Amino acid sequence: MRFVAVKSPAQQAVLAVHKSRGLLVRQRTMAAHALRAAFAEFGVVAPQGVKGVRELMAQLPAPAAIPAQAHAALASLARHWRALDADIAALERAIVGTTRDDPAARRLMAIPGVGPIVASAVLATVPDAKAFRSGRGFAAWLGLTPRQNNSAGQRRSGGISKQGQRSLRTLLILGASAHLRHERVRPRDPWLAGLLARRPVKVAAVARAAKTARILWALLAKDQDYRASGAPAA
Repeated sequence: MRFVAVKSPAQQAVLAVHKSRGLLVRQRTMAAHALRAAFAEFGVVAPQGVKGVRELMAQLPAPAAIPAQAHAALASLARHWRALDADIAALERAIVGTTRDDPAARRLMAIPGVGPIVASAVLATVPDAKAFRSGRGFAAWLGLTPRQNNSAGQRRSGGISKQGQRSLRTLLILGASAHLRHERVRPRDPWLAGLLARRPVKVAAVARAAKTARILWALLAKDQDYRASGAPAA
């Protein structure tokens, strides 16, 4: 039986910042989708991502293809998107400023794919990593381990369970995806290069996130520094 560790007021405050940021990010995504859908109704499309949204908003001052009645509504959505984007940037600056002064966070950020937001979220969500007996137990708590379908002595592994800490799992997968983009351009990790050669990119990103979770547990539970593959122990 695993008991829930009591979080300090400081950790609760950091989690409040992360939860607020997550809510604002979802609202910003909803506003972007609404803008794209409205412009598409009039035959105006843009590339994916923030760049495409900014291209659509740049067309609002002189909307040749947008009727006047729809222009006011789309301008309101654009103002809402910009306000959300500014609030998210402010929260992220606060998170980065806090992690720079935290030695434990700087230790975690040495792991590839772990930035200030991931390190801050891990330290605030996991007060005591020793509550997990192993790194696999920590990864299973995050929902990053495969589901098991065993029958008649045969073991079959499926997709990840997606159970447990959803927000932290999402951050780890996003960080792993960013790390994979760099690895595909300039390979440095033989294990990751071999995985990308055998499996799809999204599967490799989840596998890398699961490995990152195990490394995070080792650093927190054993109070160690990160060592790259092949590096000698201190």
